[in-house]
Amino acid sequence: MIYFDNSATTKAAPAVVDTYAKVSERYWGNPSSLHNFGEQAFNLLEQSRQQIADLLGVSLSEILFTSGGTEGDNWAIKGTAIAKREFGNHLITTEVEHPAVHNSMEQLKQLGFEVTYLPVDENGRVSASDLRSAIRPTTILVSTMAVNNETGAVQPLAEIADVMRDFPKIHWHIDAVQGIGKGLHDLIFNDRVDFITFSGHKFHAPRGIGFMYKRQGRTIAPLMTGGGQERDLRSGTENLPAIAAMAKALRLLLDDEAAKVQRQQEVRLTILNHIKTFSHVTIFSKDLPVFAPHILCFAIESVRGETIVHAFEEHGIYISTTSACSSKKHVESSTLQAMKIDDGIATSAVRVSLDEHNTLAEAEQFNQVFDELYRGFAKLR
Repeated sequence: MIYFDNSATTKAAPAVVDTYAKVSERYWGNPSSLHNFGEQAFNLLEQSRQQIADLLGVSLSEILFTSGGTEGDNWAIKGTAIAKREFGNHLITTEVEHPAVHNSMEQLKQLGFEVTYLPVDENGRVSASDLRSAIRPTTILVSTMAVNNETGAVQPLAEIADVMRDFPKIHWHIDAVQGIGKGLHDLIFNDRVDFITFSGHKFHAPRGIGFMYKRQGRTIAPLMTGGGQERDLRSGTENLPAIAAMAKALRLLLDDEAAKVQRQQEVRLTILNHIKTFSHVTIFSKDLPVFAPHILCFAIESVRGETIVHAFEEHGIYISTTSACSSKKHVESSTLQAMKIDDGIATSAVRVSLDEHNTLAEAEQFNQVFDELYRGFAKLR
């Protein structure tokens, strides 16, 4: 079995599963309890927080735990809207965001907020000059992803940071769910960003756990109110086994990151350089520095994406249509639409997404199967 659907979810690492099990067995006290057993759980909670902070080069107080990327995106956007509504009602994002961002923005529009969606170029990237032009006196938030989950396009975060430095009172949120461990740390953790969201199951941690970076001094309203956990910002008894496991997963991910990124790039290019030689193939994830090393999005003309996915599955190779969140709903790619890709091609789009464990041998096997399937698909034209 070859698993090329890591942008949908990754396999939990064995050492991570082991940590989860051990913490579940040994530290099942509530971190908020006053007794010694609760204190042990609290200490492990803060040790995990410190480990994540150290790995990312930020302060312990800047790491807040969530249930994953969707909650983090909702929190950064709606929490800012609530906290800063007296200063303005205008938010800016892009046309290619994940539904967790897009739908949060649409919900806020129903509550009276105004949203500007920045267009993208042929590579799915926004323009920093368009951002600057869109900013108003009433703008309170800019939300941009780091890496597009469908095509792997990396947004121009350095250029966006330059713009945002001129507007220090506007919150800037980055959805970095697809960007962690991909050699983009300095772009994502720049000196201007205020909130960054992450999801554990994208880097071999359990599902249902994530974290958000909140820059010191920035104000955000809680969405989860109750017992006052996470510094009164996100109530709910902490999922300690998953948090400790996520800290372990992040440490493993970032160990020798550069070599892992290089390996993924080599696997990606092995596939890309092969399939680009076929006349009825359109590649959306180009061999350019502005694309992440682990995502390859392409289409085979006149063949629906789900047909391609199932054809590869019959050979034990698992890929996906452009987004796992929308694939079963038969929702076409919002990113490709924003890139003004013809609907006839967009419906044929599929995504190969890698992790650090995928190999060149797997890429070669993929290419062999691709050749066989392409010949078969030619009979359908």
